[in-house]
Amino acid sequence: MKLTLTASLMTLAIALPAAAQEIEEFNIGVLGGENAQDRMTSNECLRAYAEEALGVPVKLFTPADYDGVIQGLLGGSLDAAILGASGYAKAYLTDPEAVEPVLVKTNVDGASTYYSIGFARADSGITSMDDMEGKDLGFGDPNSTSGYLIPAVELPQAGYSVEPGEYFSDIKFTGGHEQTIVAVNNGDIAGGVTWADGLGDWEDGYNSGALRKAVDSGIVDMNDLVEIWKSKPIPEGPMVVRKALPQDVKDTFTDLVANLDETDADCAYGVAAGETAGFDPVTHEAYETIIEVRKAQDASGG
Repeated sequence: MKLTLTASLMTLAIALPAAAQEIEEFNIGVLGGENAQDRMTSNECLRAYAEEALGVPVKLFTPADYDGVIQGLLGGSLDAAILGASGYAKAYLTDPEAVEPVLVKTNVDGASTYYSIGFARADSGITSMDDMEGKDLGFGDPNSTSGYLIPAVELPQAGYSVEPGEYFSDIKFTGGHEQTIVAVNNGDIAGGVTWADGLGDWEDGYNSGALRKAVDSGIVDMNDLVEIWKSKPIPEGPMVVRKALPQDVKDTFTDLVANLDETDADCAYGVAAGETAGFDPVTHEAYETIIEVRKAQDASGG
């Protein structure tokens, strides 16, 4: 597979010599959700392929929180990243001309949606959000779609206020998906929310998502955890590129990622956080609803 990709990249390099001359480097941001070293490892193959395709040094950046990636894109220090839908909404609401969505991950069933999943320890006696009254709930990052925005909207609609002390004893921000999973698994908090595609088996952490990455890393045994809540389907976040980049550069990088599943399935697995059917084209219109939800949530101070 890698030989095929190398050959295709050589063709790109010959066809697009001007693109490489228009930029001196290319920087890819990787959202939080797992520790920095694991993020670097999962995306190193993409970095190497992009460097070969673009003909300039390519670096990965793994800020401690989601906002670090968002601000890097807004400030022009990052050129591309896969954002959550809420993260893209923040970037767009801050500066509509900063980035453009070009691709979205698809699941093995072809859909481009996933879920916010509430979970607890299996030995806690908690089997649903009804059992979480008076207990602490962990959110991930304020800019996470599944780790904050969607549960902060849907849980109150179902009668579970997320104002600390009203239903849950406290709401704790853990800093990311991996931190939430570890905190629940260790018994530091009673329950938490994270993301998963909802396809496949719970015991595997489903087919893709933060739980699957945690299983792959040996952080958790899913038999020790139980699902207690599931959101409505959420649109997968987009891979975005900085709008100000030369069009040839944007096209080259986009084509590389679009073909990644066929040319190097192992690399696509790491980049997509699990099993995927590949990356399909996407436009801004796919995120208009999330943008409105984010705007309303920001306006309410949530």
